[in-house]
Amino acid sequence: MKYRAIKGTKDILPPETCSWQYIESVVRQTMGCFGYREIRTPIFERTALFARSIGELTDIVSKEMYTFLDRSEESLTLRPEGTASTLRAYIQHSLGEQMPLAKLYYIGPMFRQERPQAGRLRQFHQFGAEALGSPSPQLDVEMMLLPLQIYQSLGIKTFSLTINSVGCPRCRPKYKELLRSELRKVFDQLSEDSQRRVEQNPLRVLDSKDENDRTLTATIPSILDYLCEECSTHFETVQKVLDTLRLPYTVDNRLVRGLDYYTKTAFEITSTSLGSQDALAGGGRYDMLVEELGGAPTPGVGFAAGMERLLTALTASEQFQPPVPTPDLFIVALDAESRSFAFQKAMELRNKGFAVEMDYNDRSVKAQMREANRQQAHYVIVVGSNELASGKGVLKEMSTGKEIPVSLDNLQLPQ
Repeated sequence: MKYRAIKGTKDILPPETCSWQYIESVVRQTMGCFGYREIRTPIFERTALFARSIGELTDIVSKEMYTFLDRSEESLTLRPEGTASTLRAYIQHSLGEQMPLAKLYYIGPMFRQERPQAGRLRQFHQFGAEALGSPSPQLDVEMMLLPLQIYQSLGIKTFSLTINSVGCPRCRPKYKELLRSELRKVFDQLSEDSQRRVEQNPLRVLDSKDENDRTLTATIPSILDYLCEECSTHFETVQKVLDTLRLPYTVDNRLVRGLDYYTKTAFEITSTSLGSQDALAGGGRYDMLVEELGGAPTPGVGFAAGMERLLTALTASEQFQPPVPTPDLFIVALDAESRSFAFQKAMELRNKGFAVEMDYNDRSVKAQMREANRQQAHYVIVVGSNELASGKGVLKEMSTGKEIPVSLDNLQLPQ
């Protein structure tokens, strides 16, 4: 029997790992510039945490979560997104008492049992950020700027920003009742998923990708016309800040996102490089969620972005060339004594911070030189009995062919 990766999962192999590492380094650098600090949470939590935070009626909770009973018969779930775990840790460790505004980010795997397709795996990876402790609309815009800055740093130019307000517990119930009333008029014509949502979660009908659903709901009143004064003012301020920054955006009153915890601002970043699965990142404000999970009332806002989607967009741009690590030096050894020297010298230079490689398969000089070329080593030195006897060798710069006489006892690489 040949073992294979489980359907919907993927091995990430060299040299592709170089792309991942480079993207992660850009994410970390950008997060640092914005003052966000990394948090690392377990990949599984109690199922109730996700059901409470994401919403029991969402597709994620009702259809897609990897849930299992452990040996103590407790229901656990592999995390399907990063916000719930981050907020659980924020509450558990009283981070709000340690910092008035907790700015946190994460990078890691998430799990959803969806139908595998381009850009959507069952184990996928996200990076994201959460800012907890301020209701400022400027923080909403900062949360949009974070992924945009990362994308721009990576060279992505074809993306768009869409925003909306989904109201709050004061104004949203009135709109939801209006929405239910309108949807009941066309109930028999809606898709099966939308019919299920009419009574339970009517806002999600507006987010349906079914073309017939979208046509049937095209004339339904906008949620923006039913916002309370606080939500309306907040959304207007978000737009003013974006306008001040001259950041292009589109207001879409159908954008509600797929999670129940959003209040006020919701946003999405898409790219034309991704085809039908065009979402790069999304997020919004969730001022009630910390309290719902057992913490003190704490306003919050966050975003999440898919790594696989980002890699797809970068590949489509045809300009993404992440740095690939190459050896500073490849030592070619001619015999057993030379191989012993090569190993000791390699370790000596590695301890000084240089990347050094050698052959471990007793291959010919020609084969070792081919290997040095394959690995794109910057320098090569050939060591045999003559070189060991004289204590001298020749360092060859592979890109130019230049040869530099060196001492083997005090081998130094050009900086």
